This record gives sequence, C-alpha cells and structure tokens, in this order.
Amino acid sequence: MKLSNKISEVKSKFHNDSKLIDKSKLTITDFKNKFLGRKGLLNDIYTLFGELPTVDKREYGIIINDLKKEIQTFIDSFNQKGSQSNNKESIDLTLPGKRYEIGSLHPITIIINEIKSIFERIGFSCTYGPEVDTDYYNFEALNIPAYHPARDMQDTFYINNSTLLRTHTSSSQIHYMLDNKPPIRVISPGKVYRNEDISVRSYCLFHQIEGLYVDKNVSFSDLKGTLEYFAKEFFGNKVKTRFRPSYFPFTEPSAEMDVYWGLETESDYRITKGTGWLEILGCGMVNKKVFDSVKYSSDDISGFAFGLGIERIAMLKFGIDDIRLLYNGDLDFLGQFK
Repeated sequence: MKLSNKISEVKSKFHNDSKLIDKSKLTITDFKNKFLGRKGLLNDIYTLFGELPTVDKREYGIIINDLKKEIQTFIDSFNQKGSQSNNKESIDLTLPGKRYEIGSLHPITIIINEIKSIFERIGFSCTYGPEVDTDYYNFEALNIPAYHPARDMQDTFYINNSTLLRTHTSSSQIHYMLDNKPPIRVISPGKVYRNEDISVRSYCLFHQIEGLYVDKNVSFSDLKGTLEYFAKEFFGNKVKTRFRPSYFPFTEPSAEMDVYWGLETESDYRITKGTGWLEILGCGMVNKKVFDSVKYSSDDISGFAFGLGIERIAMLKFGIDDIRLLYNGDLDFLGQFK
C-alpha cells in the first residue's frame, strides 16, 4: 500500500537525519522544514491520507499523528538542549556585571516639582496657561497697554500683531480669574520667552511659576510670610532673604525678593554683580486695574501675586554658575542629578 510505504520511508529518513543533526551535519531549521514544513515529507503523507477509504482513516490517522509528535518532540528537545548549552557558554561569572544607564529628571523639573510640593502643603493648587497667547492677556489685562513704557522691559517674540510667545506666567492669572471666583490660591508653572542676550545669567527661554492668592483682607504681610515660608522650606532655615521695593504694572506695591548667594569665588562676583545677592522672584499686591479687567470688585477683595524664576533657583540650589548649562544638553552635566 502506497501510504504504508510512505510512512515507513519518512520514519527511516527521520531516524537517519536525527543522527546528522547530532553530528552537526544538518541544522535543526533545515530538519524541521524537511519534515514539518509546508512542503515537507509529512505533507506528502497527508496527501495520500486524503485518498484513503473512510474505514481506514482512523487507524492511519493515529499512526501519522504519533509520527508527527515524535518528530516535534525531537525538535523541541534539541532546541532546549541547545539553549541550555548556549546559556552556559555565554555566562562568565568572573566578569563584572553589566552597567545599565539610568535616566534622570532634568534639574528644572526637579525644582518645579519641589516648589509645587511646598505650595501644595499650604493650600495652593496648580493650573497651567497657554505659552502662545494674545497681546491682551500678556499685556493689556495686566495694566500694560500699548503705550506703556513697561513693554520695553520685555523684548517680546511676536507671531503676528496680536499673538505672541508669553513673556511671563502672569498671563495665567488672568485666564484663571476669568473662569473662577475668589477665594483663589493657585500656582502656575510654565515656560516663558524673551528676546534677551544669552549670558551666564539670562537666556531667551526660561521657566517661571506664577503664584496668586485672592480673598478678603489679604495683606502684604501675608505675601511676605508666604514667601519667607517657601524660602525656608526650600533652602533651609538658615537662608538669608531680603525684599527690595520694585515696580511691576500689575502689582502695587511691588517688591523683588533676593536670596544670598555669597561672594567666595570669582564666579560668585560675576553672577551676583558683586553684591552677593541673587534675585529669585518679583511680587506685590494685585493692582486694582487687574481686578477691573477680570470684573472683580476691589472694594471687597485683595490679593497678592508673585513670579518665581526657576533657573535662578536651580542655580542656587545646585551651585550652578552658568544658566546655559541647563540648556546645552550635556549628558555628563545632567547625569549628576540622578
């Protein structure tokens, strides 16, 4: 019978070829394709099997399946044995372990996360404003109309006559107040852009965190207490700070807060311009005209706002003497912050 002869022939080739694999004269892949491939020898058997009378199919079906299992078991055992052999050969326990590089957060991200955590502990929530904004939100609503000399303080990147890259996160407070009513206690982190000369102290792109607190009977002493609390939580109880009178169109009165950097090295003199102090934020009581632009009644409420410069704080925190290091993508430098 043709099927019986074919089964005997395939069995014989299987036993002969299995010895060739053991002697490395035939690869396991070629062996598998020869017997179990789409055009393999077992497929020829199935073709003849289809021509059998129904009464004989059960008997030969068992024989063919047993042969297929035998071939597959041999292939599986060979692969397992080869895998174990390769693993043993590839592992040298005398060699040092492999070093896997671990990523790290950027120092700017580390500082932002820490500042958010400090203010969240005293009831501030977090919100975000758009980086591409209109002239109205960035200037007009903050009491900086087109003719105002304060616009010269911020050399702006304009997209068109009415659209720009925001120059400060102060625009976020307008967006938020238009959508929410007092009491308000929020911070708003984000990138800001100014067309400034790049130096050890300044960059065309930097980060700020805007803070806003609006409620009844908010005073300047509340502002100072909040920022003193922040400075001690962030820099430690021994930190030296000072407030200097300043001017911002959207706050009145206004101040700047400095942290003492020191004057121990030539770099300290360069960064602090010989004073030993480094400005980290501007602040003040929200101007009545800003409340008017969001339709708040300044007769019933008051508030304070502040804007933290993240890069300056990062420089203080980590002892970085050049702001450009935060942006040049040097992996050796950034790897220190793991």
